[in-house]
Formats: sequence, C-alpha cells, structure tokens
Amino acid sequence: MLDEYAEKAPEQRALVWVHEDGRQRTLSFAEMAKETKKTANFFKSLGIGKGDTVMLILKRHYEFWFSILALHRIGAIAIPGTHMLTTKDVVYRNNAAGIKAIVCAHDSGAAGSIDESLPQSPTLKIRVMVGVQREGWVDFQSGQAAASEDFPKPQGDELACGSDPLLMFFTSGTTGMPKMVLHNHFYPLGHITTAKYWHNVVDSGLHLTVSDTGWAKAMWGKLYGQWIAGSAIMVYDYERFVPAEMVRILSRYKVDTFCAPPTALRLMIKEDLTGCDFSNLKYATVAGEPLNPEVYHRFLQITGVRLMEGYGQSETTIIAGNFLYMTPRPGSMGRRSAQYNLMVVDDDGEECESGVVGELAIKFDSPPPGLFTGYYGDESRTAEALGNGLYRTGDTAWMDEDEYFWYVGRSDDLIKSSGYRIGPFEVESALMEHPAVMETAITGVPDAVRGQIVKATIVLARGFMPSEALKKELQEHVKRTTAPFKYPRIIEFVSELPKTISGKIRRVELRERDAKS
Repeated sequence: MLDEYAEKAPEQRALVWVHEDGRQRTLSFAEMAKETKKTANFFKSLGIGKGDTVMLILKRHYEFWFSILALHRIGAIAIPGTHMLTTKDVVYRNNAAGIKAIVCAHDSGAAGSIDESLPQSPTLKIRVMVGVQREGWVDFQSGQAAASEDFPKPQGDELACGSDPLLMFFTSGTTGMPKMVLHNHFYPLGHITTAKYWHNVVDSGLHLTVSDTGWAKAMWGKLYGQWIAGSAIMVYDYERFVPAEMVRILSRYKVDTFCAPPTALRLMIKEDLTGCDFSNLKYATVAGEPLNPEVYHRFLQITGVRLMEGYGQSETTIIAGNFLYMTPRPGSMGRRSAQYNLMVVDDDGEECESGVVGELAIKFDSPPPGLFTGYYGDESRTAEALGNGLYRTGDTAWMDEDEYFWYVGRSDDLIKSSGYRIGPFEVESALMEHPAVMETAITGVPDAVRGQIVKATIVLARGFMPSEALKKELQEHVKRTTAPFKYPRIIEFVSELPKTISGKIRRVELRERDAKS
C-alpha cells in the first residue's frame, strides 16, 4: 500500500511530525517508502529476518514508522512497547515472546532496564539505539543512513503475507500478567472501518490520535486505516500531556479529525478554553475506556463537535461504534461494526434479549479481518478463546431495542449487592457530573449483610478539599442521578488512582487494598 502511494501520489503527505521543542518534519509517501526500505536493509544487515520478534520502544518519534514498516517488509513480528517498562517488565516480555531485537529511543528511560535484563534474557541478541550512541548498542542513525534505498519485495518462502504473523500486543494487564495478542497480515484491512467509517478521515486530510506508539491504540489511529484511506497522520511528540498545547496543535496544523481517550478529554474540558480556535476540527472520536456523558456534553459545548464513541480491544479492531451517518447516544458505545457479529450473551453463550446485561461476544464461522489469531505461546488459552466460534470479550453490556450497546463493566468488576448487579461505569458517570470530581473508580467491598457494597475512590478537582460534608453531598448527588441503590456507601479521597502503564484504572488493585485493610 505504501509503495502504491509512493508511485501514484509520491508528493502526497503521509506524516506530519512535530516535537514539543519545536522540531518538525513532514514526510511524503515517496519519502516514507524510501526511509522504510533503508531501515529494512539496515535491520536485515543486523540479522533480523522473517518471523523474528522485535520490540519497538520509540515513543512518538518518527523512527517508529520507519521501523515498523521495515519489519513488515522483512516479515519480522513487530511488538510495540511502552517506554515505561521496568527491568521486570522487559525480562517478562523478552522471555515470553522470545524477543531477538529491541529498537529503543535514547530518551525513553528504558535503555537501562533493557541492559539490566540481559542476564535473564537469553534470546535478546540485538539492541539498536535511536538518537545517540550507547556502548553495546547499534547506532540507528548511522546504520540506517548508510543502507541502500533498494529493497526488492521478498519472494517465495521469504514473503510474509495473509495469515503469517504481523505484530503482537502485550495487553495492559489490569487483572494479571499481560497476555500476548497475535495478529496476522489481514489485520490492517480490519482498520478500514476504524479510519473511514468511525474516524471519518478523508483523502489528503490530517488525523491526530492521542496515543503513545507502545499501545494498540496507535495502530488504530496512527498507521494502517488512515493511510489506506489517504489521510496523513499528525504526530505530536511530547513528554507530558498539556491540554492547552494539544489545542494549539489542533489549531495550528489544521487537524480535521481527532481521536483521544476520555482521560485526555476530561483534562481538556476542565481547562479554560475560551477563545480557542476549533474551526478546522470536523470530526472527533473517543475510545480506550467508557465515555462519561458529562464529558460528551461539555466537549460539544466547547467545540461544536460531537464525540463519536467506539469500542474495541487489543484482540480486535473496532467492534462497535457511533459510526459515520449515525446519531450518537451519549454514554453508548454505539452499534455493531459491519465486520463483526457482535452480541450480548449469557453464561451459556446464548444471546440475551434487549435490555439484559450479559457479556459482549463475537460469533463467527471464520475469523473476520481484524480479529486476533490467538495468544502467542498459549495454545490452551487460544483454543478457549477462539475454538468454538465465539470470542468472549470479558466486558459486560446490554443492548437497547435500537441495537445500541451500553457498557456496564469488566466481568470481574461487576458488583453484586443485595441481589442487584451494579456496573461501575454508571456510578462513575454519575459522580463525574459533579464539579468536585476529577477522576473516580467504583469497586465492590465485602459486606456481611449485602454481600458487597459500593465504594467510590475519588480524585478531587482543583479547588475542592476532602470533608464529610462533601462525601454526603456526593452520595446524594448519585442518588438523584441514578438508581438510589447504586450510591457509594463508602467514599475515599485519594491523590491519584492506581493505573496500568497504559493509563487504565486498576480496580483490581483497589479491591486488593480493601481486602487487606
């Protein structure tokens, strides 16, 4: 695809990269094809070949795009990795995936962890450093610059395509050690729906998705579907998310389609954005965690643009969404994607009636493009997940009469109190409507009478202080906003919530803390 664009529209822009220090670089499709071929030749000279597993820890640096496309050309398996990995994390990944090479940004902070992992990582043979020279590492800049621009398409057994492995994601690990999700070369095609019919990207447009390249979300919004649809990718390379700076980037570079997680949007709408120019923004989407209706309404008020929520996992592309031409329902994850037979099922795998809470699942005769091929190195878990033609997501939801899906929570997060099944998301959404609440997580606490009671762990917004009076006010607010039995009988104020390195709240850690107290 990249080479087709390089031949037919060589000057069309592919990547607009801007660093927070002012550096910037715009690459056309022809330039991108040239740079990825040079990188492929450089990697091959190091001994990286088809089927080798290679981890990329490159933050938002443009070398990520050079590297992942080079690995695709070679037929190696790319593994995006976050720069926040500890030595323990690196050792686990190296041995679980048999990682042969790691390409790492010099300013990622992960280089030391990688060096420390060596004695316990027998498969790791190649370390490539991007940005500076480091002892024991191969220098990316000099090696890539010296490589040939000619990289003929592999032939015969050397060609990777179709059902051959393409890339692997380590899941966030909110309830345990990360799983290894393996995708094949059909996976990019599954993102046509993501980019064209959810992000609503346009040919020669400019799309910005807020995500580090270490996560699956970057593949959703910073690579495959956008380029297939002809849109350029906007990359803002920063260390710390500053809402006002993100607004400046959207305005200055005339970004027309934008996707961000609710965490980023919550920070943006809490800022004073009076006078900010959103005139170029035509479409906005949100995913990564459930969207609170309060965030939807405030963003619409500020920008005039409706947030179109979507839902998916590392194991899939977009499964459900408020797609192009649809009227979004705030708080709903939307309707099923045309490429997935999504349904709500009970414990026996039977489809639930509308309005009944069950587990979201995908039923299939043959795996659709975008659905993962299995959990790497775990045949039994793969067979359990995919063997009977029904992939269970582990998320609970219900579907209304118009086939819009409404998120309830992870199966493990459901609270059972006095015979009621309470999903954390609805209570969290109610609390988020109160101006005192910046972030919150709802969990169940064991109770001798009710089985479990609802607990809210809350990070307060600026200008609010913890007090018994505020606890009472928040409890009454929830009673007025949703069913009274769902109100949090326990409220704890904290300075921050425990999260995975991808930013998702770890409710399991909150439950473990309560169990020990």
